[in-house]
Amino acid sequence: MTASDDLLRRIENEPELADLLEWPGDFDIARRDPVEELRLPTGLPLEPIAGDGAGGTYFLCGEPGGTRPVLFADSEGQAALMAADLVEAVTIIASFTYWQDLGAGHPADELLADMIDDHPDYPSQRERLLDLLGVTPFTAEEARERLLASVSRTVPDFVPLARHEEGGSSYESAYELLLSHTAQA
Repeated sequence: MTASDDLLRRIENEPELADLLEWPGDFDIARRDPVEELRLPTGLPLEPIAGDGAGGTYFLCGEPGGTRPVLFADSEGQAALMAADLVEAVTIIASFTYWQDLGAGHPADELLADMIDDHPDYPSQRERLLDLLGVTPFTAEEARERLLASVSRTVPDFVPLARHEEGGSSYESAYELLLSHTAQA
């Protein structure tokens, strides 16, 4: 069993950890139903492991027992690898719950200030989450670099394909690359 497999079991079996990942992390293991059926072009299996409040889904890519990158697919038809494995993904999420905005190049200090304005308990909740996970938080630059490195590995093998039915026939369409403008800059 890998560290990612162990972490997923911990999240599933430790209610406080699951609750803190849900808030402030917006990584809810009770939301495992993707908006639509997806597959990878390579045929690697996708295992939905969590969702966010906006309808996005986190997937582990590949077979259990090996290194499994984490794919995030939003509800608007965009997706990208966001981490090399679940441990990295959860560390990014715990360090910066606003990881998508951080990856898009928004200043970390402004994102943090906005989060605290909206949720004054955010710093204490974040610290408790990091403590329970037993991880050292990434700096904003480390998190951004890891996110963009993962995004750059998305094409072509990890761009999900959605299946559609229309007029008695079916077809597939590829998701657009999330954070692609930042990854290419």
